[in-house]
Amino acid sequence: MTERKTPHVREINLADPFDGTFRGHIRSMGYTDFDMSRPIIGVCNPWSELNPGHWHFRTLGEAVKRGIWAAGGFPLEFPTISMCEVFHDISTLIYRNLMAMSTEEMIASMPLKGVVLLSTCDKDVPAQAMALATVNKPAIILTGGTRLAGFYEGETVACSTDTQRFMWEYKAGTIGEEELREVEMDGFYNTCGACGVMGTANSVQSMAEALGLTLPGCASIPAVYAQRIHMAEATGIKIMELVERDIRPSDILTRAAFENAIRVQMATGASTNLMIHLIAIARRAGVNLTLDDFDRLSADTPFIADVKPCGQVTVEELYYAGGIRAVMKELSPLLDTSVMTASGKTMADNLEGVRVRNANIIRSLASPIQPDGGLRIVRGNLAPDGAVIKTAAASPHLLKHTGPAAIVPRSGTQEDIDRALAHTTPGHVLINRYLGPIGAPGMPERGPAGLPTHLLRQGVRDMVRVVDCRMSGTSYGTVVLHVAPEAAIGGPLAIVEDGDMVALDAEAGTLNLLVDEQEIQRRLAGWSPPPAVYEVGYRSLWIDQVTQAPEGCDFRFNTDPDWRKGKPVS
Repeated sequence: MTERKTPHVREINLADPFDGTFRGHIRSMGYTDFDMSRPIIGVCNPWSELNPGHWHFRTLGEAVKRGIWAAGGFPLEFPTISMCEVFHDISTLIYRNLMAMSTEEMIASMPLKGVVLLSTCDKDVPAQAMALATVNKPAIILTGGTRLAGFYEGETVACSTDTQRFMWEYKAGTIGEEELREVEMDGFYNTCGACGVMGTANSVQSMAEALGLTLPGCASIPAVYAQRIHMAEATGIKIMELVERDIRPSDILTRAAFENAIRVQMATGASTNLMIHLIAIARRAGVNLTLDDFDRLSADTPFIADVKPCGQVTVEELYYAGGIRAVMKELSPLLDTSVMTASGKTMADNLEGVRVRNANIIRSLASPIQPDGGLRIVRGNLAPDGAVIKTAAASPHLLKHTGPAAIVPRSGTQEDIDRALAHTTPGHVLINRYLGPIGAPGMPERGPAGLPTHLLRQGVRDMVRVVDCRMSGTSYGTVVLHVAPEAAIGGPLAIVEDGDMVALDAEAGTLNLLVDEQEIQRRLAGWSPPPAVYEVGYRSLWIDQVTQAPEGCDFRFNTDPDWRKGKPVS
């Protein structure tokens, strides 16, 4: 793969007449000429009290800098924004691109020979990977790890996946508010770090290790363990070797690396959000990853890690079983282990001597939980550009289903859902639309939403849902996600009417609206887009520039050099 150049990268030349000013400003912070004789290494630390996944990053940042000093570097720490999904009034996917751009510009414009990037959460890890792929300076990601498991009546529980399960029971009236609060306080949210299942946060951390962007074994260590601090210091030491050997992201982010990461996604039942993120990172790295790659690799990659939400255990328990490195060891016959990694060694070297410590949690290829990766791409007249269904998290009896459409009200409140869907039966197909990249904006994680209370009280816990938004990696259910084109730009999802028959066949890879083609075209011709939600500011930039889910939801100007054609230049 050819190295990608970034024209605005500027490295300080110490013979430059302005260097005296540069040195003076460094001295004003208490550093010396001895410090400045070392290579400057950036430490990108998005610590924030508005992000519990990053709460421990002050400690990790200090450990990284300790390692850089020890290995002969000069660490300078800088912040960027960070995002925890539940703290924002809008889907944080729109801020992934903002974080990627700010991180990219800081790395590119500063006199850094290399950089260590700390991140944990859903959009933060992909944002940093997108940035380092573009800038292409020596870099390592240090992930922050998982929350510890909680316990409730002898069962290990974790936030979000179990929250959804208990919330359905609460809405159905089978448990009370006191029991729900007890579970929440004692089980779900007991330490900092990523939600303790293979939700999006732990999925993107596993993705970073599978891509080769972290040191081996980094992904699964719990956030509060001393080993996480040890990993931070080791990462600070290692970046100096990458700088010395000039090992860059372009040496690591090859097509083989992306296919390895997809296989690890399938083997762990990881979040469908990885599809959007991996495509975005790949395109920044010059690799044309498509939905068909996910479909192809899912078909022959077995699901072997019995971790929630598709399995039974938490990520902490997966760590005790050997972690993502042990999953990769078991998968190694299916991986390209010749790829370079941030350890400065190949994946094969990294996996030498690794063993599975609990074969009930990390199964063998010969005895998988299921024979494929539990993910299918579906297409048809309702999703011409594709959609995805996580079959491993779905109800088997619903994977081939035909039923009448019921339109979920756009407000999304339970009261409005119950009123609008009072007529529904378990056989209906719920249509939740205008929630895509542009329509929401930002594709919120509302995929599993929409079950009306009257069906919950009848014991119904799943229905077929067809949506143009996303689903949290911690969620489950028979949900067709990321429908493209989305409703807000005139995709066929926009013209589905109550009572239209919708047919899903996940095995065949089809999703169709059983309405005459001429009628579909008539409805599309009469459709008009909803009014703009935002007309100024960053959110309006997102709406103007974002691509659809199959293209990674990046901005056009980041990957398409022809994006300005036809636009006036002021």
